[in-house]
Amino acid sequence: MSTTSAAASSENLTVDDKDAPFSPHFVVVSLGNPAPYENTYHSAGHIALQSLQSLLQRDAAQPKFSSERLGKKSTQTSRGPRYTLLQCPTLMNVSGTWLSKAWREALEQHRGRYPDTPLGLVVVHDDLEEDHHVVKIRPWQRSHRGHNGLKSIMTTMPAPPSGNVQTDPKWAKISLGVGRPANRDPETVADYVLRPLSKFQRESLSEKSGPSLLAALEDVEAAWRSERESGLTTTSSTPAQKGRTKSRR
Repeated sequence: MSTTSAAASSENLTVDDKDAPFSPHFVVVSLGNPAPYENTYHSAGHIALQSLQSLLQRDAAQPKFSSERLGKKSTQTSRGPRYTLLQCPTLMNVSGTWLSKAWREALEQHRGRYPDTPLGLVVVHDDLEEDHHVVKIRPWQRSHRGHNGLKSIMTTMPAPPSGNVQTDPKWAKISLGVGRPANRDPETVADYVLRPLSKFQRESLSEKSGPSLLAALEDVEAAWRSERESGLTTTSSTPAQKGRTKSRR
């Protein structure tokens, strides 16, 4: 193909992309810990993702979780029409190494199968700084605020692509408030986030987190759509990313 023909093809693709309806797919990754700490506040991300899958299963054919090999680890995975849900299989403080590998694999697979469909990445995690069941969208490069899982991720994936808002993936974080004990010494905090949840605590978290997480994901998509329509070249701050708080107590 000649240089002129290639340029014309590229221009036509750009026009088509602008005219096509924006319908992205998201890889949604929850952070937590494996057994024996899966039923704790520090694994609230996993609980929220399981709740989201149950919610979507009724309305959008989101399949149940099953084991797949991703990032060189056996990973609980649910692949639906809009969302691929992944439960990070590693300990919290080393989740970044796994996520960077799993994301590269997911991105390569997606671009091979659906080259015209934008792909986003959302990480769901517990948040000691917010009250119970408060869900917030946070920019990727916002401070980890001492969260070991986010620390690990920021080491391996410090910044999202920002060269072309029309083609680059969208990265975001969604935090799920779990409250904080009155005493802030490290031992008390560690016991709080790693202590097994009661049946009531687990059911309350599961019931309220799924709908709020889905609403936050829709906000992330709306913000991404707005950025593309505006032709922005950075995604550092948008109205939706500053947080539409979901508090359902």
